Amino acid sequence: MEQLAPHLDRWRQRALIAGSAGAAACVMGFLIAREQFFRAYLMGFIFVLGLALGCVAILMLHHMVGGGWGFVIQRLLESGTRTFPLLAILFIPLALGVHSLYEWSHPEVVAADKILLGKSAYLNAPFFYGRAVFYFAIWILLAHFLNKWSAQLDESKDNQMIRRMQYVSGFGLLLYGLTVTFAAVDWVMSLEPHWFSTMYGLLFIIGQGVTVLAFVVLLLMLLSEHPPFAGVVRAQHFHDYGNLLLAFVMLWGYTAFSQFLIIWSGNLPEENVWYLHRLSHGWQYWAGFLLVFHWAVPFVLLLSRKTKGHLRNLAMVAAGLILMRLADLYWLIAPAFQHNGSGAFSFHWMYIAAPLGLGGIWLWYFLGQLKTRPLLPMGDERFIAHLKHAHAHEHGH
Repeated sequence: MEQLAPHLDRWRQRALIAGSAGAAACVMGFLIAREQFFRAYLMGFIFVLGLALGCVAILMLHHMVGGGWGFVIQRLLESGTRTFPLLAILFIPLALGVHSLYEWSHPEVVAADKILLGKSAYLNAPFFYGRAVFYFAIWILLAHFLNKWSAQLDESKDNQMIRRMQYVSGFGLLLYGLTVTFAAVDWVMSLEPHWFSTMYGLLFIIGQGVTVLAFVVLLLMLLSEHPPFAGVVRAQHFHDYGNLLLAFVMLWGYTAFSQFLIIWSGNLPEENVWYLHRLSHGWQYWAGFLLVFHWAVPFVLLLSRKTKGHLRNLAMVAAGLILMRLADLYWLIAPAFQHNGSGAFSFHWMYIAAPLGLGGIWLWYFLGQLKTRPLLPMGDERFIAHLKHAHAHEHGH
């Protein structure tokens, strides 16, 4: 850690500078165009929240399966889960902007709309706030216990801690799936409250997997050159991460196409209007861009052992996928506010400023958390066995 600390400090400083610049731009944007600020802030918040949620999901998956790939990134994932308190604070602007974002928050609009009136028992501001508190409470509790028992395992080397993390991960994955689905419905799908999809939450779950796997690949590319990761991170690990990324990219493509096929073939006006807003007036080119660069190109590249066998090649794909996650969120969120006018495609600079500001602040906080704990779970006997096996394999024993 001593050798890596200066690098972490330097990266934290850069993240803080970027975050501060983005935040300053957002403040200026709020003063100039308040409505646009909340829309861009929503996209940036969903993106950084996806990083933390992806961390807790992949961490629990690792505890359930115990693969060698998970031990190397375990402490990175744990650091990501400890950012939920920060994200709860960053949610406050969205809570304050409910009336700017959601038409169901206006009683006069609901009273004049039979569909909204029928959904008003669920879609109302007090219940919206209460559910948000519940979601964050679940996520913070899951992160608390997973981090607490992991730290105790380092100190005591008590296998009981491993079993506890496995038990809470099994139940926690179920809670994760439910809370993320309802949060996606509350915070994004209800932007267009007449429309619904039973596959919507799954798209966000898969997207979070893509985001966090791409993020840890980029981070490991930097960390693998320094102790304690030097000599521990091997080519096989990146091959595993490449395969996981391939699986999530395939799942994203399958789920996104399945949702489109079911809704489009049903040809019901209350359902297909959501796609009509996103496949006309220039938005169809953005959809095609996503199809090519969020699915087709990464799919082909990640099939190749040459991509997964070379760290920098995999890192380039990972960087592209992070940009595509932002592009996907923009496609999901921005058209919801434009179909009442001309519906024509447009792009506001705050959709860059908000992710930059929130992402920089989140990364600064994340790297600070990374410094507070050992970077590898040396108290876990499964990790020690994995290291011995990898060493023996390299020497042909």
